[in-house]
Amino acid sequence: MKHRIVVLGAGYAGAYVAGNLARRLSPADTDITVVNSEPDFVQRMRLHQLATGQQIKAPKLADVFAGTGIRLHLARVTAVDPERQVVAVANADGGGELGYDTLVYALGSHGDDHGVPGAAEHAFDIAARPSALRLRERLDSLDRRGEAGNVVVVGDGLTGIETATEIAESRPGLSVTLVARGELGSRLSTGARSHLRQACDRLGITVLEHTSVEAVEATRALCADGTALASDATVWTAGFAVNTIAAAGGLEVTGNGRIVVDRTMRSVSHPNVYAIGDSAYAIGDNGRPLPMSCASAACTAQQAIEAIMGGLTGRKIANAKLVYTYNHISLGRRDAILYLVDDEGQAKPKHMGGRKTARIKSSLLNMSLWATSHPTLGMPKRKHRLAAATDATAEKAVA
Repeated sequence: MKHRIVVLGAGYAGAYVAGNLARRLSPADTDITVVNSEPDFVQRMRLHQLATGQQIKAPKLADVFAGTGIRLHLARVTAVDPERQVVAVANADGGGELGYDTLVYALGSHGDDHGVPGAAEHAFDIAARPSALRLRERLDSLDRRGEAGNVVVVGDGLTGIETATEIAESRPGLSVTLVARGELGSRLSTGARSHLRQACDRLGITVLEHTSVEAVEATRALCADGTALASDATVWTAGFAVNTIAAAGGLEVTGNGRIVVDRTMRSVSHPNVYAIGDSAYAIGDNGRPLPMSCASAACTAQQAIEAIMGGLTGRKIANAKLVYTYNHISLGRRDAILYLVDDEGQAKPKHMGGRKTARIKSSLLNMSLWATSHPTLGMPKRKHRLAAATDATAEKAVA
């Protein structure tokens, strides 16, 4: 019987793991299934561009995995039962269960409104393709109205900054306000922070610092100090959260639901479950938890590949580097900031900015898309057999 590997989620991390395992493991011994709720690959790092009306490539996952031996199961994951080693799924045809021997949990994260009154009902987010398209429709309607509309972006993290600057550049007829809980760009170096402020000024973005939004209504955002911001579209980017599926299934998780893993990305409570990307609570080589980010998705995915390969084939498990070294922030299509971070997660003094930096980020995103669209990077003739299968073959030869 083949060893069943099930990968939940076909984002950057999930697609990368599935493709690499298909490339390196013999199909005679393994069966790889990827479960994803959408038929297309979502470039999550470009969703702020999609929301403003730009055309973003979305390869069909059926085409991405064609010829790899990977099975694509289009369904929504509803539950995980690690004791029975099954995953419950649901789609238009109903529901069912998928059994596994090794599970890779890569369901990512979604926007977190922190329970702020009205945020779920009235605010938009760009954490997923459907919500980004919903914001796009709203911005289109404001443009068709022919009047200067007001857009309020809540949250000054990387996502909030990229969203505010993208909207301001792509929709110059709209008035954009960026609400920052503290000082704008407080995590940046002095030079990078100055560059960010100049970009906001150039794009006509109003920045409100040391301000928090405590409620969202259909036409305004209410601040803690009593200020009411007129808003035709409030965009919520103040944090991300993970699905509650792992916690409900009995996996050991942190207080915010991320799966606790060891150095190899293996669940500390269920050793045949691996978690990667935003879903994993992993400690980096600097002794600090890896943040939710694309960079973390890449290194945790690589480590999971090494661990699964080593465990199944009897080879030594290699340690991938678990590092977080830089941040790249888009400021519209023609500007960006690139800066390095130290072992404490603090920005180093030097930074890059401007048009060249924007081109660098665009190139990195294009490379990520290419890598995802070619998950096996070619199919080599020689693939690794599982240790159990190798032993069985040897015993048969002796007999």
